[in-house]
Amino acid sequence: MHEWARMALIVLPIAVATGAACALFLWLLDEVTKLRFANPALLFGLPLGGVVIAYLYERHGKNAGRGNNLILEAIHSARSENPDSDSSLVPRRMAPLILVTTLITHLFGGSAGREGTAVQMGGSLAAAWVLLLRLQGRAKRLALMCGIAAGFGGVFGTPLAGAVFALEVLWYGRLETEETLLCLLAAMGSDWCARALGAHHTHYKVAFPPPGTELFDIALAAKVAFAAVLFGLAARLFVELTECIGHTFKAQVSAPLLRPVIGGVLLIALTYLIGTRDYLGLSVLSPHPGAITLPSAFEAGGADPFSWGWKTIFTALTLGSGFKGGEVTPLFFIGATLGNALSGPLHAPISLLAAIGFIAVFAGASKTPLACTIMGIELFGAQGAPLFAIACFIAQWASGHPSIYQRPDTED
Repeated sequence: MHEWARMALIVLPIAVATGAACALFLWLLDEVTKLRFANPALLFGLPLGGVVIAYLYERHGKNAGRGNNLILEAIHSARSENPDSDSSLVPRRMAPLILVTTLITHLFGGSAGREGTAVQMGGSLAAAWVLLLRLQGRAKRLALMCGIAAGFGGVFGTPLAGAVFALEVLWYGRLETEETLLCLLAAMGSDWCARALGAHHTHYKVAFPPPGTELFDIALAAKVAFAAVLFGLAARLFVELTECIGHTFKAQVSAPLLRPVIGGVLLIALTYLIGTRDYLGLSVLSPHPGAITLPSAFEAGGADPFSWGWKTIFTALTLGSGFKGGEVTPLFFIGATLGNALSGPLHAPISLLAAIGFIAVFAGASKTPLACTIMGIELFGAQGAPLFAIACFIAQWASGHPSIYQRPDTED
């Protein structure tokens, strides 16, 4: 008990600092998105914005450019008590770098998310605290894990999912009680702090069938299971396409500063080719009535049959060519719009299938089905818990091995 209390006192400042950073990030992200809406010509600055991002990471980033995977490696190194673990310690520069470069990406219209930014800020702030307190071994590992939980819980307003995500994304094959409680404390503290500072989160309306009717019907469960396989395949397509584009750019374009320039030009051309800006940025808000957004995917006619495919291409090209931001919100969009498209052929409730796709595609891409099930409960309500679990675990299975996160091999 004494040891847990000591760690709780260490974790609380991480939670508060990360929650404040998430609130600032969400506010700034909202402001740059409004600025882009008010000035459509900013899209033509995307190649230049990419040069700035590439220069900042080339000149100042060093190992910070490895993003979330660097945090995971640092945690695994601390767990194995590797004497060289300090070489993989998350640098303090990661937080300001990812914040600034994500805002640049969104200002000019790059299709990216926000989870990666929040997790990297949480990991970087936790690493600074670790360095200040000279934590080693298990204490260092727990602090970094709590940084992940705080970032995820604070940016999405889902503290339970944030805690489980931090544990599941590392997945040692077992969950320790102390780890679970500390991650939950960090995620809840961060979420509370972010909300207290004015952070707002998108709300989604899901129409569940009345209690005792078709929600738990075998036919509906079978439809969800079938859709979950497609959600898993969509997740795999996203991961493999993003990796393929990234590898192609690195192999064919030797100058790092030139990669986002080419990517930016291609994104501009693609925007004008399909005649819509709905797939730029987060795709959560739009100044145009009738635009395809993440919330509109929960309504009839709120997405086109191939909206999920276009968002996959836009995001894979954005991240693969060197722009910064997370993958998760685009994955939410991909899943929700695919669920919208499948609701007609499957004769399933639109908002319910959109909600299931929302979490299931992320589960397939991240290999965190339990966290995604809990996220579904937190965002959409506990009524759909059985269907959420069915979809997330099947999607994770159907997506195969590829993941947006690289997990170092460890021995238990």
